[in-house]
Amino acid sequence: MSSHRLTVTVNGTRHEASVEARNSLADLLRDTLGLTGTHLACEHGVCGSCTVLLNGEPVRSCLMLAVQAKGTAVETIEGVAAAGELHPLQQAFRDEHSFQCGFCTPGFLMTAVALLRDNPSPSEADVREAVSGNLCRCTGYESVVRGVLRAST
Repeated sequence: MSSHRLTVTVNGTRHEASVEARNSLADLLRDTLGLTGTHLACEHGVCGSCTVLLNGEPVRSCLMLAVQAKGTAVETIEGVAAAGELHPLQQAFRDEHSFQCGFCTPGFLMTAVALLRDNPSPSEADVREAVSGNLCRCTGYESVVRGVLRAST
């Protein structure tokens, strides 16, 4: 199999890597860069657990090939907190008990980070629409919506 060299900036740090053409962005993040906060579940783009931000936009890293990320900026859950302090959204999720097992939480958080960047004061309907592509088997979504609204301005 042929290897492809690429450069990608992840959470503000530039990385050079060699990847197989078949490797997903999630594979690059998890296996090559060791950033295991991006979770893989369905691997069909349905659940949203693998959501990361690519140039500021939410994408399913299980559906995107790593080579497609060449030259881009990727943000993962590991880059959300700053200087050891929880991001306000992470704190709001904690305060509202917006997770149970936590498996889907990184995808919800990355989706909500993008939402709040674009719309700092979303309505409940805006939040529900934004997170509608993320699946959770534990929370029932009410606490997730409350967490995003708590973090909004």
